[in-house]
Amino acid sequence: MSAQASDLARRLAERAEFVCRHYLSNGRRVGRYWIVGDIHNTRGRSTFVRLRPHHGGKGAAGKWTDAATAEHGDLLDVIRESCGLVEFRDVLAEARRFLSLPQPEAGSKSPLPPVPIGSPESARRLFAMSKPIDGTLAETYLRTRGILDLHELTSLRFHPRCYYRPDDDLPTETWPALIAAVTTFDGVITGAHRTWLDPSGRSKAPIDTPRRAMGLLLGNAVRFGRAHDVLAAGEGIETLLSLRCALPTLPMASALSASHLAAMLLPPRLRRLYIAHDADAAGKAVATALAQRAEGAGIEAIPLSPRLGDFNEDLRTCGVDELRAALRIQLAPADVVRFLPSAVAITA
Repeated sequence: MSAQASDLARRLAERAEFVCRHYLSNGRRVGRYWIVGDIHNTRGRSTFVRLRPHHGGKGAAGKWTDAATAEHGDLLDVIRESCGLVEFRDVLAEARRFLSLPQPEAGSKSPLPPVPIGSPESARRLFAMSKPIDGTLAETYLRTRGILDLHELTSLRFHPRCYYRPDDDLPTETWPALIAAVTTFDGVITGAHRTWLDPSGRSKAPIDTPRRAMGLLLGNAVRFGRAHDVLAAGEGIETLLSLRCALPTLPMASALSASHLAAMLLPPRLRRLYIAHDADAAGKAVATALAQRAEGAGIEAIPLSPRLGDFNEDLRTCGVDELRAALRIQLAPADVVRFLPSAVAITA
């Protein structure tokens, strides 16, 4: 969150009850909370907005939680959703209006000027407006896929109402979404990948294209850990996260598709590349093409093959211990010691 947005959120939190009375008028105060159906100002009792902190300073004023969906956020979210605002600059402008603060002068540079839809800058804004996945439907979705090791997932976030447009002739919808940052190997965000989710969090949303990417993808990837000399690369996010359950310290990169995997740029100091391919013909062909590129750059390329269709299917069907055992015989000996949990390296 920018310093400007953080300052507005703090000012709103200092006036939390007045904010709730204005934007969540269908709710009511109960003790130190404002209770309402949701932050769209629906009647009900599932959403709690903290009006003042607990004694001892724990629990910041202005924070809200929806007990029905596990969503949470601050009062800028309340303004955005209750007013139906789309652009974040409009949320900031409405917050200034409520707080009786001056608006940027006409003709001055807007803090958030319009950017092309689908551009790298729009991807960066979407990622910045999203929140960590802890306790969200995105975490529920990943756990439903058998992915239980969710450490250090700074490249993944959650947006409770991410816009989805079926096509140019149909109105825009909103669905909860897992948001992934696509970055260079130096960490610069160039794009974002959206996986829209069912409101239960237990599957993808029932829409025609529940996965879409935006921004500059070619050569870049969704990254888990910072690669130095060894990296595992593959197609889907769930595939790499499944591998990460078995090899939690091995840096990994999801290129999001077979074609992008073939074109992924490789870190300059890389000496060994593991290519986690799907078990179909396209996956094997892409693994061969990427291996040829890597070897041409002096990088050792080693394929990682699933027993079933892909590594998420292996994880869900066979469990993490069997997945580790299957991977152990595919890793370079030095990496068995380095990246496999010690119990597997000793007993397998």
